[in-house]
Amino acid sequence: MSKYTEVKRITTNTLQAMKRDGVKISMLTAYDFSMAKIIDQAGIDIILVGDSASNVMHGHESTLPITLDQMISHAAAVRKAVERCFVVVDLPFGSYQGNSRAALDSAIRIMKEAGAHGVKIEGGSEILESAKRILSAGIPVMGHLGLTPQSIFKFGTYTVRAKEEAEAAKLIEDAHLLQETGCFGIVLEKIPAALGTRVAQELDIPIIGIGAGNGVDGQVLVSHDMFGITQDFSPRFLRRYLDLSSEMKGAVAQYIKDVKSGDFPNEKEQY
Repeated sequence: MSKYTEVKRITTNTLQAMKRDGVKISMLTAYDFSMAKIIDQAGIDIILVGDSASNVMHGHESTLPITLDQMISHAAAVRKAVERCFVVVDLPFGSYQGNSRAALDSAIRIMKEAGAHGVKIEGGSEILESAKRILSAGIPVMGHLGLTPQSIFKFGTYTVRAKEEAEAAKLIEDAHLLQETGCFGIVLEKIPAALGTRVAQELDIPIIGIGAGNGVDGQVLVSHDMFGITQDFSPRFLRRYLDLSSEMKGAVAQYIKDVKSGDFPNEKEQY
């Protein structure tokens, strides 16, 4: 048993120590009270209130439409459920890019109204001023490089990023810039495993991967994908630990049958 399982509350210092000790960091998304409570009680290290809520909770095709108010609502519900893990919240598209004052205002709202422990922003050199402004207020910032879903219309595809030498070199440079700016960690999404390993080895801060190989300091998945609630998304990096979609449909079908037949409620299930 790791000494970190006994930690009563995960902080940025805990995560840094885990990196130093070679202890892998576990991270999952959550967007509501009930799911967050289960995930926290199971012993997760970090809950990400991801802008992936735009897809799995609101039915949008991309992460772009979700608003800051919606992210705060999701984050506040998650934070109420959490007792142990570190809660980081995505700043949504349009709330920080190109305007460091707006970025700070957005981050302050998330910290004050949701009670989050930190925020996550996508990009490297392009968003450094926003990162610096947020950090100047004492708010922990996590970076996100590689495939950055908020820039999907620039990329035009969800394919693996940084396979070419120039893009890989920029990713490495951006990772160092984010660390030097003061970010406490970085998510690397959908990049070659060797590049993920190199970044994790070169940097002192925790590197969390999603499709970045096993040489990084931890892993993150979207909980709805991992639980098999969503079925229309099957990238190579996704491991489904359950098939809740099938189980839930079966339960609903049985409930319908029991209601129609008059079997539910039975004598013990009524007053």
